[in-house]
Amino acid sequence: MKNRIYSLGVAFMAVSSAMAQTQYDAARISGSELNGTARFVGMGGAMGALGADISVIGTNPAGIGLFRSHDVSVSFGFNKNMTESTLEGTVLKDDRTRASFDQAGIVYSSKIGNKTSLRYLNFAFNYHKVANFNRQFSSGGSLNGSSLTWQMQDMMLGTGAYATQDSYNALLDAENPYTSSNYYGTPFLGSMGVRTGLVDDVTDDSGFYMMGWNGASGEYYSREEGGINAYDLNVSFNVQDRFYFGLTLGIYDINYNRYSSYYENILDDNGNDNGGFTLNNWYSADGTGVDLKFGAIIRPFEYSPFRIGLAVHTPVWYSVTDRYHASLSTDVLAMPQPHTENLSDYFSGGSYVWEYQMNTPWKVNVSMGTTVSDVLAIGAEYEYAAYGSVKFQDLDNYDLTSSNEAVDKYLKDTHTFRVGMEAKFSPAFSFRAGYNYVTSPIKDNSARYVPNLVTNYADQIIFDETRTDPEYHNLKARNTVTLGLGYRGSAFYCDVAYRYDFYKSDFYMFDDYRFSDDGNSIVGRNSAAKVNHNRHQLLFTLGVRF
Repeated sequence: MKNRIYSLGVAFMAVSSAMAQTQYDAARISGSELNGTARFVGMGGAMGALGADISVIGTNPAGIGLFRSHDVSVSFGFNKNMTESTLEGTVLKDDRTRASFDQAGIVYSSKIGNKTSLRYLNFAFNYHKVANFNRQFSSGGSLNGSSLTWQMQDMMLGTGAYATQDSYNALLDAENPYTSSNYYGTPFLGSMGVRTGLVDDVTDDSGFYMMGWNGASGEYYSREEGGINAYDLNVSFNVQDRFYFGLTLGIYDINYNRYSSYYENILDDNGNDNGGFTLNNWYSADGTGVDLKFGAIIRPFEYSPFRIGLAVHTPVWYSVTDRYHASLSTDVLAMPQPHTENLSDYFSGGSYVWEYQMNTPWKVNVSMGTTVSDVLAIGAEYEYAAYGSVKFQDLDNYDLTSSNEAVDKYLKDTHTFRVGMEAKFSPAFSFRAGYNYVTSPIKDNSARYVPNLVTNYADQIIFDETRTDPEYHNLKARNTVTLGLGYRGSAFYCDVAYRYDFYKSDFYMFDDYRFSDDGNSIVGRNSAAKVNHNRHQLLFTLGVRF
């Protein structure tokens, strides 16, 4: 059983508690996937120095400068996401298949002259899907006494404001503790636990304290929808057929929705069945952003096809609106009756709304590429993303301190490696293959909720006050393997690509920390589910060059 930390002598929070965003929100919004034309995907995206494909507009804008004719293309396909979760010997699998419209673009190529220094001035527009969020996930298994109710209890203790029976009863009986200024600093999830009997009050010889219940088993399900779309505008230059420069203005929109449900069966102190509870969450994020990308490609040797590319991506500066609400239904046998707390009853419009600004990491991309006898093209890339530069601000440009501290503490810079090749069977038909390796932006010890119950843990990041969705994935490195085929006619072309992503994560349905006997240190936390993620994508591109 978890060692109980009573509400007496609890340290107050050392950092701002009103944290609506976490490092996991930052990683989701900042992340991108290998996507675009089927030729680009088939070569693993390693075309930053090779250019002449519209999808390089988003990696190295200078690659558009290698076009010598107009180009129009569209890409579409199918995605199948699959997960396998293992928790304490229980294995759960889930999958989801959806069609996707992935890319549409046009290049306008303007020849300046054969003898002028500026040979081509090109313009391009391209839409492409940066991230696809459509997936389902299930997890569950034995909890061995850990429980979301203990996290709720820790949250209440962490405020330092509920050390008496009177303060507990006031919250229990409050008409609306979620919007009243009298309850600023009180976490929504902890309040829901108190008001449904999951965080129980006890008075004995030790005085007043709060406690949770022992968890027997938990079951989690989520369904995610939406994506991040990019609309890129480009101008690029071909100088003497050796130096290529480009600038891309990117405009982005986010559309993300997640429904999640967590059920927990609980036990009493004698190990007997004590009923259970269900926590349902609805969360959405909508926003727009803008960035700039600068790129250059150089052929260092005049008569060699070898090229070197360099690109710098500014952060995407986003304005985002989050909406979320939750319901908590309990049927605890030790309580006189079931309870339901529905947050939508307390907010105008039915949801808590939070608007904020966020910038994604700076990125630097270095690439190399060459062709061999016009029958083989080879490319390689390295991309560095500085996640330490991610920042959250409110609409008045004030830093969201706790959110930014969570980013600094738990995110790390990422490294992406891409290699790819294209071999021609004949002048019309080509075979392609590629590989990507992307390190994780999440540190292994990352947590969504870290309690601040003892003075020697006063520098820990504090829980989010308003969010009620406690689950999270600590992602591992991602691997991607790609294959592709292409046909090139005199004007028309078509391509097909297959992409396979595979990676792992540690999934936590909640955070329940265990303390030493003296209450002065954290000695453990609840177990993580080990998750295997697999994604299959089949992508088609149709295009015309003229």
